[in-house]
Amino acid sequence: MTQDVEMKDHPTPSHSVSSAVPSTLQHLKEMASLIETGSYAKEVRRIARAVRLTIASRKKLTAPVLTAFLDYALGPGSEARSRLSAYLPKEDEHDMEVDTASSTNQAPAKHVLPELEIYCYLLVLLFLTDQKRYNEAKACSTASIVRLKNLNRRTIDVLASRLYFYYSYCYEITGDLAEIRGNLLALHRITTLRRDELGQETLLNLLLRNYLHYNLYDQAEKLRSKAPRFEAHSNQQFCRYLFYLGKIRTIQLEYTDAKEALQQAARKAPISARGFRIQCNKWSVLVRLLLGEIPERTIFMQKGMEKALRPYFELTNAVRIGDLELFRAVAEKFASTFNTDRTHNLIVRLRHNVIRTGLRNISISYSRISLEDVAKKLHLDSANPVADAESIVSKAIRDGAIDATLDHANRCMVSKETGDIYSTNEPQMAFNSRIAFCLNMHNEAVRALRFPPNTHKEKESAEKRRERQQQEQELAKHIAEEEDDDF
Repeated sequence: MTQDVEMKDHPTPSHSVSSAVPSTLQHLKEMASLIETGSYAKEVRRIARAVRLTIASRKKLTAPVLTAFLDYALGPGSEARSRLSAYLPKEDEHDMEVDTASSTNQAPAKHVLPELEIYCYLLVLLFLTDQKRYNEAKACSTASIVRLKNLNRRTIDVLASRLYFYYSYCYEITGDLAEIRGNLLALHRITTLRRDELGQETLLNLLLRNYLHYNLYDQAEKLRSKAPRFEAHSNQQFCRYLFYLGKIRTIQLEYTDAKEALQQAARKAPISARGFRIQCNKWSVLVRLLLGEIPERTIFMQKGMEKALRPYFELTNAVRIGDLELFRAVAEKFASTFNTDRTHNLIVRLRHNVIRTGLRNISISYSRISLEDVAKKLHLDSANPVADAESIVSKAIRDGAIDATLDHANRCMVSKETGDIYSTNEPQMAFNSRIAFCLNMHNEAVRALRFPPNTHKEKESAEKRRERQQQEQELAKHIAEEEDDDF
């Protein structure tokens, strides 16, 4: 008994990973099994689930683990295995000696599924990008795209969309994004002919990003307007499309459509995508300022975004006050940040809004004020500030920004008394816009609901049909027996 106790207290050391905590290699084998099941059953949702679980555990990937998995999935002597292993580093092979040996002892599959081969490309590409080996990642992604062009299977669409993304990402990191624009257009044409809607979504977003990266907004709008549109299959891709659409509409001065697209993108984006939501909020703030609106303070106080949105908060404060000097100081203070965000051109447009806001505050505060005092309060530093103030006031009156009249003889501005806003149609229009927003959100939520596959419905309906027919026969027999008894 003492020997048994000692054996339990001091177990013999083992080089294999504990069964309580599954190893990364075992996890990849389970994902491969899931992909095989989805491929044979033609269930894309299984393959999508395997991709999601793989992306979640990508930080655990190492070169020895990938080498062992390539031996398991593709076979030690296959051409695909040798091609993929060439991209992996040859160091730290002692970490997985036992796992590698155990995997090589297993008999390789006679026929490698295309889904498994593309999945191996994705794993190697994830590892190379995480290790910042971007040159090897570019070569690997290019090879995967060449292989994808020869495969036309709907079960590969989910894996292919990921490869398209990392293909563009690797070239963007290395500064060679313009080189693959023609290839992306060719891939978009191929996916359109194959009716690969997820691939079309992904490639359309990648092409829009490619054009916007080089400020080719006209080409991006032409592509977007002529590309086929259909119901969104991926929430992430739909969010990206809305963000790019908002940027295009902003540059085209269509601020109302841009505001709607940017706010919808920020609202639909997952909470974990903090960087994407920060970019959406930056552009949304500028668009609202250009529309003459003042964003709520809560937008700048969101968790994890306070520091990133601080320059735009100070900019909003300057626009709200209507102080042109403060606006210039903020624009100069955060010039590097605005240039990095590529929003400097929009901030230049805001100067007119700052002047208009200051003029609105003046018209509310003064019933009568000279144009010279208006120029001083607006801090106009031109050669003839009074003439500039006169033109600014006349344009604001014509646009309806202020309710006032211009006395040219006495060179002054006379403000009219403010009326009751509730006697106008503005409250009705605001209420109608809120109702439309709620109805659109409800419709989108209904469309986003997930339902079980139709195969289960057909099986259940057939069983229910048989039960119903059996119950009807029993009921008819029972009624006939009652009628006989009555006679």
